[in-house]
Amino acid sequence: MDLTKHFLKTKQPCADGFRWFLRHHQDGSNYQELLDALVNAGRVNDACWLLAQFGPTNETLTVDHLSATAIVFAGSLRVRGNIDVDSVVHAGQRIEVGGSIFAGEALVSGDDIRCEGGIRSNGRLESGGRLKAGWGIETSGDITVKADLRAAWDVRCGGRLSLSGQASVGRDLTVQGSIACAKSLVIGGSLAAGDRVHAIEGISAGAEIDCGMHLEAGWGIKAGAAIQAQGAIRSGESISAFETIRAGAGYGVFAGLNVQMEVWESSARVCASEKPEGLMSGWWAGVRDV
Repeated sequence: MDLTKHFLKTKQPCADGFRWFLRHHQDGSNYQELLDALVNAGRVNDACWLLAQFGPTNETLTVDHLSATAIVFAGSLRVRGNIDVDSVVHAGQRIEVGGSIFAGEALVSGDDIRCEGGIRSNGRLESGGRLKAGWGIETSGDITVKADLRAAWDVRCGGRLSLSGQASVGRDLTVQGSIACAKSLVIGGSLAAGDRVHAIEGISAGAEIDCGMHLEAGWGIKAGAAIQAQGAIRSGESISAFETIRAGAGYGVFAGLNVQMEVWESSARVCASEKPEGLMSGWWAGVRDV
């Protein structure tokens, strides 16, 4: 794709960026060559803006290792080893990595991110498709995934976690902000969030669940230890914990919100080491045995 000054002007670029283009590419430029030139000139934000305006291509860049100050590529990235980038990794299509990924500021893809090792971003992480890590995932900012998230180890998010699919985490999930999940959260270890946790389907954790505000699931909530929230605990079906279930001060525990009262005994059971204070709905079934 060739970009001329007239074509580029229709996208209403910033004045400073357009002046740079006129100085360096008066006669126009190939799309990817212009992205590379912007990155090499230290204009990474302009390169990301350009990619957002003109979208992805079907090109694939295949390399053994990728080490750079920044990379903005309109197509797919296929790296046999590691990606180690000081600032931004931004691909218009998918990112496939045989090793690990480190991004100093942001990791963004228009499609899947598949990594055989670990993923670390000192800023945000955005995947336009599925996000899969053979090890763990760690970010200082938000994680946004437009499909499923899978990680064999821990996931640690310094911002908010937003999923359009299901989360499957082998160990602990720790999020400083809120969690919004369009399907289910399936966590092998503990689940901890500094704000609200909301799953359209179910929530299951192998250890404790600790929520900084309201804890909500359209189906059931199940934990291998205690369930604790600083706000209300609301479940469409059953709530089950081996230890205690505690809502925040002045808040209640609600089970069976999405099923009829006549079937609470089978479909809205509340199991814990002791009856929760403020149990407002559901069938108290006593201590959980399995």
